[in-house]
Amino acid sequence: MLYGRVTETNAVTVLLDSARDGEGGALALRGEAGVGKSALLDLAASLAVANGMRVLRADGIEPESDLAFAALHQLLHPATGLLDALPGPQRDALSAALGLTDTPHSDRFLVGAGVLSLLAEAAAPSGLLCLVDDVQWVDRASADALLFAARRLRTERVAVLFSVRGDALLKGVPELRVGGLDEESCAALLAAGGAVAPDVVRRLTALTGGNPLVLREGVAALSPAQLAGQAPLPDPLPGGAQLFGEQVARLSPDGRRFLLLASLEAELALVVRAAGAAGEVLHEVEAAGLVTVADGAVRFRHPLVRSAVHAAATSAEVRAAHVTLAGLVAGDRRALHLAAAALGPDETVAAELTAAAGRARTRGGHGDAATALARAAELTPDPLRRAERLKDAATAAWLAGRPGQAQSHLAEARELAEHGEGGLLEEIAQLRGRFELNSGDASEAVRILAAGSGIEMLADASEAAGYVGDVPAMVELGRRARAHPPGFLRDVVAGIGAMLEDGSGGELLRGALDRTGELTLAADLLWASAAASYLGEADVSAELVERAGRAARVSGMVGQLPVVLEFVATGERFKGRLAESAAVAEEGLQLAREAGYTNSVAAHLANLAVVAALRGEEERCRALAEEALSIAVPHRIGLRAGVAGYALALLDLGLGRYAAAHARLAALATAGPGAGHPTVTWRSTPDRVEAALAAGEHESAAEALAAYEQWAANAVTDEARALLARCRALLAAPGADAELFEEALRRHGEPVERARTALLYGERLRRAQRPGQARNHLRAALETFERLGAAPWAERARGELRAAGEAAARPAADDPETVLTPQELRIARLVAEGASSKEVAARLFLSPRTVEYHLYKIYPKLGVTSRTELARLLVKASSPTEGVRARAGQG
Repeated sequence: MLYGRVTETNAVTVLLDSARDGEGGALALRGEAGVGKSALLDLAASLAVANGMRVLRADGIEPESDLAFAALHQLLHPATGLLDALPGPQRDALSAALGLTDTPHSDRFLVGAGVLSLLAEAAAPSGLLCLVDDVQWVDRASADALLFAARRLRTERVAVLFSVRGDALLKGVPELRVGGLDEESCAALLAAGGAVAPDVVRRLTALTGGNPLVLREGVAALSPAQLAGQAPLPDPLPGGAQLFGEQVARLSPDGRRFLLLASLEAELALVVRAAGAAGEVLHEVEAAGLVTVADGAVRFRHPLVRSAVHAAATSAEVRAAHVTLAGLVAGDRRALHLAAAALGPDETVAAELTAAAGRARTRGGHGDAATALARAAELTPDPLRRAERLKDAATAAWLAGRPGQAQSHLAEARELAEHGEGGLLEEIAQLRGRFELNSGDASEAVRILAAGSGIEMLADASEAAGYVGDVPAMVELGRRARAHPPGFLRDVVAGIGAMLEDGSGGELLRGALDRTGELTLAADLLWASAAASYLGEADVSAELVERAGRAARVSGMVGQLPVVLEFVATGERFKGRLAESAAVAEEGLQLAREAGYTNSVAAHLANLAVVAALRGEEERCRALAEEALSIAVPHRIGLRAGVAGYALALLDLGLGRYAAAHARLAALATAGPGAGHPTVTWRSTPDRVEAALAAGEHESAAEALAAYEQWAANAVTDEARALLARCRALLAAPGADAELFEEALRRHGEPVERARTALLYGERLRRAQRPGQARNHLRAALETFERLGAAPWAERARGELRAAGEAAARPAADDPETVLTPQELRIARLVAEGASSKEVAARLFLSPRTVEYHLYKIYPKLGVTSRTELARLLVKASSPTEGVRARAGQG
């Protein structure tokens, strides 16, 4: 029975009730040892079972804290029969993590998504409760996967309850502090075991801090006279580890050795074999009430018993126990026991630990691999080999989302390798540069990476320079790349450098793009998108980053998904899919924050700021842009600073503040954060032409057009030529602009830009006293802007339409863009394209049941009852954008 836990019991009840109603969540109970956290987990289990919920449970076990996915295997083993219900990539990753297959699969995001999907499947039909006790001893790989899932349970019938002590971080999970009992509750607890004088209760409460375990164990050691208040109480009161220590000390030497071995390995047969124990030894430790035996395992009555056992043993006895166990086990467990027993450098032990780390990495256990590699480095006699293992530990820590730990390991590796061969130093330098690019100073990343000679390092340096906006560095790196043999990566780097130097890189970039059909890796597709971007073909670039996003989600990018999603979100925005862009950026932002990729955080914030600008959400746009700039400026990420500045300019342009918009857009090319970044300058130039003309700055508009014509010289796609035609139309003399506007409308494929062209053309026609022709274009523009949620642009089109003599209609009530959430819209569009629920789940890192849940909400919102009707509606909803083309030829 629990005493005095009303707040905690209520919190557990709310968590379970919400999960059963389809609003899953997680809660962490944090408190000191013995305070009653495990008892609360037991209560939660009994309440869940009483309500028909399934219960899965795992306990963090100190000896298994470095065994990758040990706790996850313990928790999910009863549910592995449901693995076939998962999307293929998630099933494969999770099966590998749990050791059910030998197929390597190292992406931790896919493992986390697989855990989420499996929990959703296990929750059918009545809900699921997952209990994880002593999280501070859960291995890192399991903790990462469980926390990934726990943060994403909003639409699942799953509750996760953690218990934790100490300062172990459970990022993103709400916490409830579990403290000691008050005096009244202590009195009730003590009364259940016999009479205790009121004054003694008061004194015991003060001495124990209301800790139930210490209270129970301490009272058991008191005399009747002490309980009655007739004799003084000991101070401090014996209890917890101290009391257990006394119990351990009363055991025979064989009993203490048995417990020591059991504290290092839980398997009963193994412990009995290691101890050479007869039945009487097992009977002795069980009779002492220190352990229980169940399901072939030795379980300590409380974690403090294990602490007491270790406190009673000498360091020599602990090492001997590890050596004994190492002789009886194999693989990772053997390596860990040998490492724990080692007194100094030992290459044999270090090699076994390194092999164990390799096995952990292939399953996605990067955090545990980092720990094993760092310990292997400590045991490595040779300094250069130690440096290599520290370098590998840094990589593993980085991929586990622990950048601070990664930097520390790499700094030590660099110091050791300074007088070694160049290959290792270059590898360390490349990692340093990548770390800086993802979370540090991007200019420093350029400096570090540009010192390398290999094409991959030069490519990394060029990428970093691209983030900074360092054109001279990109030009120089392109020249150096040309000295390497021809190849896809070399041609892109060399081509970009040549384009920026003298515009001569078009042939190299076009040749690289011609090979995109054979590309499958997300990283290669992102380089191809860069080639398209520097050719002036933003539409092709957007298509390639979409392919990169699909590749990353199904095959894994070993932790790099937040970076890939930066470009996917931008690509969705370029295609006019604002809701999808925002949803991808929100997902990427969450992943980037979880992984510690600070500079990726800035990228997603900047993209969200642009979407907010298009929607006219002024306060949100400014807040997002300012937060992005607060990272991008000190980290010298000119690309992201430029995008954030562009968001503020676009906000002004949409709201009709043309002079302010022109000033901001001109600054993007000349001064201020992100100034002069080539891709930001180029992609914002059509906006600058429009703003300059609206602000009466004709000379500035002409200069901007001239620069844009140079940029677009190599572009051959319709969208690129459409934007150029629009800019030329804006500067053309009256009567000469119509043909250019018509050309732009014929060529446009991207809905936002097409609608903006229609709006500008309609404004021109109205002011030329041709309202009939103007109305066709203004009406089409208005329909698109309203459908996409671009409120300020819609208002501008509505005003022009009224001035042209027509009252503007409101958007349809069942328009998917206006009635669905961004996540629902993403799901609806994928389903409309013919994707199954499993395929949608794999694309969006969801569970299939979550996809079905969203469809259950989408259908009534749109008034449809099937996937076929949904597809038909979405095709119909997209028709207003086609209407721009149709009406462009009228009148």
